[in-house]
Amino acid sequence: MPKNPLYLMMAGVLAGSLTSSVAQATNPGALSGAALTAPALPDASISLVRVIGALLLVIGIFLGGTWLVRNWQRVVNKGRPAARLKILESRSLGGRHWVHVVGYDRERMLVATSPSGVNLLSHLPAGTDEATTDGPPAPPSFSQALNQVLKGK
Repeated sequence: MPKNPLYLMMAGVLAGSLTSSVAQATNPGALSGAALTAPALPDASISLVRVIGALLLVIGIFLGGTWLVRNWQRVVNKGRPAARLKILESRSLGGRHWVHVVGYDRERMLVATSPSGVNLLSHLPAGTDEATTDGPPAPPSFSQALNQVLKGK
């Protein structure tokens, strides 16, 4: 007989299965009760909690990824200074012709764009800080708005 470890392991497994088969054949009532019972199923509430937890995890990862895609510029530009070059206003002239008011620091320029290129039309008077900020002016406070309405009547 060869002394190969794989051969010895296979012989041991075969001998163990033959021993259990012989024991079952000689005493059929010993294992019949164990063979007829079904294995115990895990508790349904634990499985439900695991499924709901996995679903919430997937939804959370999806929502986090969506937020990151939508706010990528805000996350990346967190430490950078604010842009000094801004398009303050734009108007279409028809077709693909546009007029833009461009601000750089306190300087403002009137620029025209067309399919043939970009042209500087004129330098505008220097703007104040309020003119170069993004967005509409701040609305009046409630008391100021109420006073204006009452004075108007």
